[in-house]
Amino acid sequence: MELPETVTLDEFKLLPIDEIFVSISTLRRSVSVKLPDGQEVLIQAKAQLKPLPVLQGYIPKGWKEGIYDES
Repeated sequence: MELPETVTLDEFKLLPIDEIFVSISTLRRSVSVKLPDGQEVLIQAKAQLKPLPVLQGYIPKGWKEGIYDES
């Protein structure tokens, strides 16, 4: 199902909600729903973040005291 970028609330009500969400999710796009008062609501897929890398290394003992050392 191909969704336009902007739809009115009345047009949105006529669309099957499950197809709307599947389309937004698979096409990775957003749809703006224009309300009768002129405001708009944006519906978009949640961003998928990559996992952070695991780094080699260590934290030396006394690191915290070193930061607050006033010498």
